[in-house]
Amino acid sequence: MKNKVLLNILAFMIVCLSNAQSSKLSGKIIDEKLNTPIEFATIKLLNTNKFTTSNVNGEFSLLAKEGGQIEITHISYKAVIVQFKQGETIKLKAAQIKLNEIIVSANPLEDISQSGIINDPVKNISQPRSVGDLFKDIKGFGISKRGAYASEPVFRAFKFEQLNVQYDGGMKILNACPNRMDPITTHVIPEEVEKIEIVKGPFTVRFGQNFGGIINIVTKSNLKKDIGFHGNIEAGYESNGGNFVSGLTLGYFGKKVDFQVNGSYRDFGDYKDGSGTKVPSSFETTDYSLKLGVNPTDNQRLQFSWRQSFGKDIKHAGLPMDSPYDNSLLGGIDYKWEKISDKIESLSIKGFYSYVDHLMDNKGRPNFGMVEATSPVESWTSGGKVELVLKPSEKIRLYVGTDLNLIDKKGNRTRKVKMMNGTMLMPPKTFEDKIWQDANINDIGIFAEVKFNVATFTTLTAGIRSDFIATGIADPAQDFEDLYGGPIQNKHEANISGNISLKYQNNGFQTQLALGRGIRTASLIERYINHFTVGFDPYEYVGNPFLKPEINNQIEVSVLKNFNRIQIGASVFYSFLQDYISAEVNTEIPRKFMPKTPPLYAKQFMNVEEARQTGFEFNFNVSITNAFTFTSDFAYTWAENLNFNEPLPQIPPFMAVLGLNFDKDKYFLDLKSRIVAKQTRIATSFMEQESPSFGTLDFRAGVEPIIGLSVGAAVLNIFDTTYYEHLNFSYKNANMLSGKIYEPGRNFTVFIKYNF
Repeated sequence: MKNKVLLNILAFMIVCLSNAQSSKLSGKIIDEKLNTPIEFATIKLLNTNKFTTSNVNGEFSLLAKEGGQIEITHISYKAVIVQFKQGETIKLKAAQIKLNEIIVSANPLEDISQSGIINDPVKNISQPRSVGDLFKDIKGFGISKRGAYASEPVFRAFKFEQLNVQYDGGMKILNACPNRMDPITTHVIPEEVEKIEIVKGPFTVRFGQNFGGIINIVTKSNLKKDIGFHGNIEAGYESNGGNFVSGLTLGYFGKKVDFQVNGSYRDFGDYKDGSGTKVPSSFETTDYSLKLGVNPTDNQRLQFSWRQSFGKDIKHAGLPMDSPYDNSLLGGIDYKWEKISDKIESLSIKGFYSYVDHLMDNKGRPNFGMVEATSPVESWTSGGKVELVLKPSEKIRLYVGTDLNLIDKKGNRTRKVKMMNGTMLMPPKTFEDKIWQDANINDIGIFAEVKFNVATFTTLTAGIRSDFIATGIADPAQDFEDLYGGPIQNKHEANISGNISLKYQNNGFQTQLALGRGIRTASLIERYINHFTVGFDPYEYVGNPFLKPEINNQIEVSVLKNFNRIQIGASVFYSFLQDYISAEVNTEIPRKFMPKTPPLYAKQFMNVEEARQTGFEFNFNVSITNAFTFTSDFAYTWAENLNFNEPLPQIPPFMAVLGLNFDKDKYFLDLKSRIVAKQTRIATSFMEQESPSFGTLDFRAGVEPIIGLSVGAAVLNIFDTTYYEHLNFSYKNANMLSGKIYEPGRNFTVFIKYNF
């Protein structure tokens, strides 16, 4: 009923607002110093979804009202916003060399199998608990949540290591916890994220193993500022949970040297769902980051980055243990040399190192009186990348390079058993369980990808990649070796991936056909975990060192059309999955811990010969006036395990996001509804259960009373709906009898930010 009311409100507002008149205006974009035309600049009419690009002569045309504001962006120039006039020539200043962007073409204008999502904390207003929450409204995505702190994106049928998630074009911080209490999305705060770039599928080979897609989380940069000192201070509060966030940024931007310092503190409490039930979800985090850039010449840049995150007292509503602490560090160095010669466009070099120190324990949980468990675990990740961009001709760009990722994980669980078979033990017995067995995996990749303008409006992209994998364990448990017939030898693989796509773009219309073959080697959990519940269901899981790499053969067709004030876009995809990595009950492997407690047998990771997924994403946007827009996104994924004759587990159900936005220079109003369908396609072998449909409505508003000061307020979940996401459910010993992690009820929030 609430959804019907909402749809009627949206329809009424659209009908009641009048349309403004516009005409086709043209202009030209040139380099400020050289007076040469700039090709492939992006011109966007602000407060709308209308855009175009400049041609080889720097010329463009756009349906717009004269005097309306347009934003011009280009990877090599500083962005500008101007009031557009017919026939105007706009000059752009050369920008500093950018290092963070993973994909230059990650926007709908350049490649519609990819997209870029801008994060604006002031307009979000709500205080996301982790970066994972930022994916909630992006079409095609769901959120897998272990607790309010530990959430990470699921895209279509792909999750966890099937998605290549990274920071700033290649850096990684991988989870130390096998239950994923600390995924990569927890180690950088949401307020520090500038944008999220997404490659939908295995359609590029340049950024590491790519099975189901690439997600690049770009942190904020100082490079878009004018020369001098800059900074901001920000703070936010939520009523539901008494959540508080604060942050400070200071930076200096000069011609040769720039630096930026960020610091933040976040304190979140237990929230209440729509029925008033308290959900254990509190945590505290303290973060800081440093960036130092040096420009030896106009076409060279060297950048150093360092960040640390300290989390403590983290509750995980969906897991049998909590986290007394979760600490991490990430350091990186980047070098880029542009315009080396007529035939060599650029050389880039990247290196990074990260470390996670994580503790799990069951203090305060129902079974603490019988057994006291603590699990200190650690994760090390290091790597880098070298890429050379060649320009054989003006129509061809050739990307060649190599990348490296080295991953090590260690940690054991100590159990102090106080009660056994109903009898108190005096003194308690202590056991040591090997979790990671000192596991490691190394991946060296080499790649080549070419972009070729085969015609005026048509571009062909093709790439090939080979990954050389080596993996092993240094401290195996005896029962693990016995299961596989003796000592576990190191394993080696050579996996070849590839992609090819054809894109046509002309006069507001784009279409793209993309084909990709992505190969992913088995993760350390899938290979070496030993009788540990890793969060899929209540079963103990056992790794399989003999797993084959899984293969995604994917085809996707995308179209996008811009009319006068209407934008329509759609993608249809199909994946044929070979040697898909899943798990099944093995009745020859009995439960190891608490052996008389169901389920009585363990699950073992294995390869499924064949699986498949298909689905679509669709958007329909209307610029009702230059300031008022209606947006809508729809997504659905269907996936099947052909060997088990059942759906693949944990697939997001059909989702629609509808929005109305009124955005002027000094204030904005935003009404957004998220409608999620019932999920009836479930994997019974994973004890998955159906989830009901739900709908939520949020209202946000903001104002800029003085230059530099922004204030926002919101009411989230206006109808105080009690609901949970399909991917979020709790397990035994989780202090929650319902088996579900319910989302927050009605929430009043405020966010304030001052730029100086």
